Amino acid sequence: MRIENYRVVTYSPAYTIVPTYECFNRCTYCNFRTEPGTSPWLTLSAAENILKRLQNENICEILILSGEVHPDSPKRQAWFQRIYDLCELALGMGFLPHTNAGPLSFAEMQKLKDVNVSMGLMLEQLTPKLLNTVHRHAPSKLPQLRSQQLQWAGELQIPFTTGLLLGIGETVDDCWETLAAISRLHQRYHHIQEVILQPHSPGNQQTFNAPSFNPHQLPEIIAQACEILPPNVTIQIPPNLVKDDRLLLACLEAGARDLGGIGPKDEVNPNYPHLQEQVLREIVQPAGWNLVPRLPVYPQFDSWLSLELQKVVSRWRKRGLVAND
Repeated sequence: MRIENYRVVTYSPAYTIVPTYECFNRCTYCNFRTEPGTSPWLTLSAAENILKRLQNENICEILILSGEVHPDSPKRQAWFQRIYDLCELALGMGFLPHTNAGPLSFAEMQKLKDVNVSMGLMLEQLTPKLLNTVHRHAPSKLPQLRSQQLQWAGELQIPFTTGLLLGIGETVDDCWETLAAISRLHQRYHHIQEVILQPHSPGNQQTFNAPSFNPHQLPEIIAQACEILPPNVTIQIPPNLVKDDRLLLACLEAGARDLGGIGPKDEVNPNYPHLQEQVLREIVQPAGWNLVPRLPVYPQFDSWLSLELQKVVSRWRKRGLVAND
C-alpha cells in the first residue's frame, strides 16, 4: 500500500464501545465519567446490535473503553466479566478488540490477553505532584500503579499503547521523565507499540479551570520524544485536538507517524469530533503523506498472540485493507 515518493502516516479504523461511564476516580479534567450507580451498563445484546451494524463497514478495531470500578467494590467482578464478554463478542464477530479500562490486576490482564490483540493505559504524567491537584480525588492515578501496568504488560507479552496528557500542571521536565520511564520499560520488554501525545482540550463537563495546551508546542515535544523513545515506538497524535492543518503537518514532520483510532465519536473528548478518513487524507496527501489504515496490533507482535487471535488477525492482513509494514 506504499506509494512511491510518499511517506506513510497510519490510523486505525475503529469504533469505541463503552461498558460503563461510571468511574470512582474524579479527575478534574475528565469529560467522560459519570458517578457510580447513575448510568446503566451496556448490555451484551445492545453491543451485539452495534457490532452487527459495523460488520458492513471497514472497521477493524473495537476499542473497549471503560470507566473504572474500584478494585474492592462488590461490582468489580461483574464489571470485569462484562469487559471480557464484550471483547469475546467482538472477537467472535470478526473484529479486533483493544481494551483500555484503567489499572487492572495481573490476573485480569492475563485473562484479557486471551481476547485482546493489544491493550492500553495512559501514564498521563508520572510526577506525584498532580496527586495534590488534578488527581487529588483519583486513587488509580498513583504513578507507581500505572507504571506497574506497563511492566506487567511487558511480562505478559501484551502489545501495549500508552501516552502522556499534556497541559494538566506538569513541567517540561516532567514530560521528559515520563517518556524516559516508558523508554526504559520498552527497552526491557519491547512491548510498547505507540505513545500518544494528547494535548489537554477543555470540555463541557470538567471542573479543571485551565486553557487548552498550546498546540504550537507539540512539534517540539514530538521531536524530543523521538530522541527519548526507541525508534520502533510510534508516536501518535489525535488530529481532532490539533485544529490547524499546518500544525498537524508540522507534527508529522517532527516525527509523529500515527493518528490513532478514527471513529464516529471521541468518547474521551466528546466536544472535539474526529476528523474522518477522507478529510485527513485531503490534509496530508498534498504534503506528501500517504494515509494508511492499520490494525490495532503491529505485525512484529503477531507471534505474541494466541493461535485463535492470530487467525483473526491473519484474515484482516490477507484482506489487504490495512497494513503495518
